[in-house]
This record gives sequence, structure tokens and C-alpha cells, in this order.
Amino acid sequence: MRPLEFGWYLPTHGDTTAYGLMEAQIAGSPELCERVVAAAEHAGFEYLLIPVGSVCWEAWITGAFMAARSSRIKPLIAARPGYINPVLMAKMISTFDQMSGGRICINLIAGQNESEVEAEGVRQPKEERYALMEEEVSILKALWTTRGPVHFQGRFHTISGAHIRPRPLQQPFPKFYLGGGSRQAWEVSAKHSDVHLFWGDLPERIAENIAEIRRMARAHDREDAIGFGMRLQVICRENEADAWEAADQLVRHATERQKQEMKTLYNRSEANQRVQQLARDYGDLLMPHLWTGITKVRPGAGIAVVGDPAQCAATLQQFIDAGCHSFCLSGYLHDEEAERFGRLIRPTLAANNRGRLVA
Repeated sequence: MRPLEFGWYLPTHGDTTAYGLMEAQIAGSPELCERVVAAAEHAGFEYLLIPVGSVCWEAWITGAFMAARSSRIKPLIAARPGYINPVLMAKMISTFDQMSGGRICINLIAGQNESEVEAEGVRQPKEERYALMEEEVSILKALWTTRGPVHFQGRFHTISGAHIRPRPLQQPFPKFYLGGGSRQAWEVSAKHSDVHLFWGDLPERIAENIAEIRRMARAHDREDAIGFGMRLQVICRENEADAWEAADQLVRHATERQKQEMKTLYNRSEANQRVQQLARDYGDLLMPHLWTGITKVRPGAGIAVVGDPAQCAATLQQFIDAGCHSFCLSGYLHDEEAERFGRLIRPTLAANNRGRLVA
């Protein structure tokens, strides 16, 4: 079995304990980023998800600074189709890999919000962006592994004799992660990803999805190469009642406008559609400690594990038993929740999965 790995989220856009409550907001800042990174690294997280979007700070610059100000954690940074020339992207990633001592991994993102992508000058619709993504990842891998000049003739790119220096430190290249719920996303993962991340769902549904993507990966001789994980929120307190109070506080003050935006701005994303559908079908709870409440105020990974340490560990264990080995987590406030995870949940998971996780 694969070793378990855990990633944490860097809220460059700011942090909060209550959506919609001005006095609960913490603005994005270098100091906030440093606090979160230090807490995540101390808690034993292996990688650091750096978000992209119009409200987020630029991910590559942030990742480079945070790598320089830490010692072990690996920034997970987005390669978004259509944003950066793939030859330049290959050189950026391999340079980052060398300069950081092998601390970079790549997040493949097609984009959730169509109006935001269009505003930033990317004209391909989402279906084409997945085709562009596949082409660009193929170019990245060719540039990192081919001896001599690379020639490529594709639908979107033509490359004539390109080569790059340096080569990546991690061989043959850094790990690729992809989170997406569409068939196109699964097809790209089947061919290219080291880890496919699912957003919150029922463990039995996750097991079914894992089996299907493995079948798709078999066509590329990657059935055993691809791994799977979950992108989840965590709200853990030593007392269960305190955890549920913190969860309720997060969404209690959200405005109707905020809630409506979650339903309209991200309606082209199949993964977002799925979490919204789960919230409609199951209400607040998918399982006793798997809460849909944050989906009302946050796009993407809005399903949370809520409870005391034993309850949170037991819920995560169900996803481990379903076939997941990677967990990309976040929680509020992000420095404080990272500390609680490392102190309260990680030791239980290490004890229950001996040989797969260092306590």
C-alpha cells in the first residue's frame, strides 16, 4: 500500500472564522502566509496547496517565497492551460525544483469560474481547456525527458527544436495532481496524474470512482501508477460540541448574495455541481461527521470533517479504506487548524495505519 500523505491549504486571499462577518476577516499578508506555512510544516504536512483565482495572490511567486522560508513542505502550484507558454512553464518548474531541493508538485486546473477565466484573457471553453491541458502536460513531460531538441505538432502548440535547462531534480519529473469531477478531468488524470483528488463525497462513491479511473488508466499502462486522494475541510476540537459551534459560526453570518454566488458563478464545474447536489440531497450531513455546510459560502472543497479527534480520524479512515492515500486539507483559522490536526488527528491515523504514516 502507498504511504499516506497530507497537504494543507495556504489562504493567500485571507482567512476567517465567520463568512460574512467583517470583524472575523483576516486580510491576506506575508505574515499570514508565514504563520500558516510554519504551522503546516510543524504539523507534518508534506505539501502546500497554493490557490489561484482573482482574489488570490499570484501562486508561483508566493510558492517560491514560501519554499525559501520553509525546509520540508512542497508547494503544490497550478499549471493552468492557456496561461503560460509550456516551454517557459517547463523551465519554471524545473528551475523551481532545483532551487528548492526537489520541493515542487504541480496542480492541474482547468478553472471553475468561466467568467473569471474569460476576464483573464483565456478564450477556450472548459471542454477545450482540458484538451489544451493534456497537450501542455505532454509537452512538459517531453521537455523534461527527451534527449536532444523536442519537436511537437499539436492542435494548440507547435514546437520546433525546443530544449530546456535545468532538468528537474525530481526524476523523471515532479508529481502531478488533478482534482476534477468531469469525464474529461478523469481522462487527463488517467493519462498523466500521480494523484487524482476528489472533493467530498460518500466513501462508497469514492471507491466506485477510483475503480473507474483505474480502468481508464489501464489504457495508458498506468493502472498502478495513479493514486487517489480527497480534498476536504477539517473542523476538529477536543470537544465535539465546540467543533459544531465553530462549524456553525463559519456560515451563520453569510449573506444571501454569497450563497447565491455559489450556485451561479461555478455552475459549469461538474465537481461543484456534485457537491451542491449532495447538499440538496442529504442536507447538512452526508454522514454523522461529514458536513456540507461550507458549500453554502465557498466554491470547491466545501465539505468538512467535523468532530472531536477520534470522530475526525474515524471519518478520514473511511476514505483511506476506500482507496485514498493523499489528503489535501484546510480549516479555519488555517494556522490554528493545522496545529490541531498535527496534534489531535495525525497520531491516531498513524497508529491505525502502521507503516504508512510517521506519527
